[in-house]
Amino acid sequence: MDSVSSVGVLDKVVALLNALEQRGALGLGELQQAIGLPRATTHRLAVALEQHALVRRDAVGRFELGLGLIGLGRAAVERLPVSSVARPVMESLRDRTGEDVHLFVREGDARRCVVSLHSAHALRWIVPEGAVLPLDRGSAGRVLSRLPGRKQAPWVESVEERVKGVASVSAPVCDASGLVLAAVSVAGPVERLTRSPGRRFGAAVVSAAEEISLRLSSS
Repeated sequence: MDSVSSVGVLDKVVALLNALEQRGALGLGELQQAIGLPRATTHRLAVALEQHALVRRDAVGRFELGLGLIGLGRAAVERLPVSSVARPVMESLRDRTGEDVHLFVREGDARRCVVSLHSAHALRWIVPEGAVLPLDRGSAGRVLSRLPGRKQAPWVESVEERVKGVASVSAPVCDASGLVLAAVSVAGPVERLTRSPGRRFGAAVVSAAEEISLRLSSS
């Protein structure tokens, strides 16, 4: 297993949790194979994490993410200034568009969903809060990949770029200097958003992103 930090045991713990996040419940052998550690080490780490409610076991004894992570994740999101400021504006955007609304922040070479508001439609595109998605596909990813100092279009749209049948349009949330902090996105089935989602919802998404940016700068 590759070392990420100078604290080896921490790297191993994070690798274990990441494996459970990405693959779901795993037996000891599967977990050992996923993180590339000796069986005894894998078992010792998993059991220790279980004592802290960061790992639990399902009905057949497989390891999976523990319920203690729920509180940690919720606290992390609530204490992220952009998410708490954005939520009421995003609720208004969801009500105006009738579609799912998401807020993404960049995390290394990926993007993480920190706020996800669902539409009332039976057919909808749900991105769970905490989900990690690529930067190079999807309108929000391309917004977060923007380089500072360059004139850009106010919104970015994508149609079936990452998932077949799904369209989205996103706009940047920026700080006072113009640095992109997050991306607000409206997403849903192509049947409703059409193959030109920007034409339909671009102005509404840009308005919401600008409102969030303004609230952040004055908070």
